[in-house]
Amino acid sequence: MDKKRLRAVVLGAGKGKRLASEEAGIPKVMRQAGGKPLLGYVLKALGFIDKKDIIIVVGYKREFIQSAFPGYNYAVQEKQLGTGHAVMAAGGQLEGFEGDVLICYGDMPLVRTKTYEQLIDYHRREKSACTILSGISDEKMDFGRILRDENGSFLGIREARDCSEREQMIREYNSGIYIFDCKALSEGLKHLDTDNVQGEYYLTDVPVILQKRGYPVSVCTRQLGNEMLGVNTKEQLELVEKLLSGDN
Repeated sequence: MDKKRLRAVVLGAGKGKRLASEEAGIPKVMRQAGGKPLLGYVLKALGFIDKKDIIIVVGYKREFIQSAFPGYNYAVQEKQLGTGHAVMAAGGQLEGFEGDVLICYGDMPLVRTKTYEQLIDYHRREKSACTILSGISDEKMDFGRILRDENGSFLGIREARDCSEREQMIREYNSGIYIFDCKALSEGLKHLDTDNVQGEYYLTDVPVILQKRGYPVSVCTRQLGNEMLGVNTKEQLELVEKLLSGDN
């Protein structure tokens, strides 16, 4: 991996309603698997990035995260208005930065260091403004699909709930992990809107916005398998715990 400047934004502001984290009184990313918070596994995998270059976006019960993981930079997302909005919350700390920004999730503890590094290397080889990490799976999963044209070029990302029957057959999934040139990211976020059913700012819209404005966008495709698993439900937490313990 080359030494070009790199920062990471880790999204961790969610309550985790389906996990009943509110009842537990802690943020979703502080829920434990294998005796450690989910966020701890993510930060360990990002250990090749200096703490001072990692921004953790926090919101609900943020004091639990800040006390458990000192030495990192924090940005506060007061209201949860979508993934794009979460990245906007970190915008002030990225102002003037000339380098690449890796965006990932604090509730995806199975992503390996090697996977992050492969994404970064691919992004830089392709000289892209934005690179999306996608995963191939034979199973039908509740993830957005990568849309491509007849030549295999990137067209967009369709959220699972918005997929047509034909798009539901696509088995190339958006992992939700991206790397952007910081200036391009800032440009894309400026043009995000909430013109969708959820009324939220979707980070998934940014690659298309950039592509339409002439920026090069690429997709790094890997056999990610279980690495794509995030923790949104008690069942997913139990599954991740089994996988982390090797009992799968």
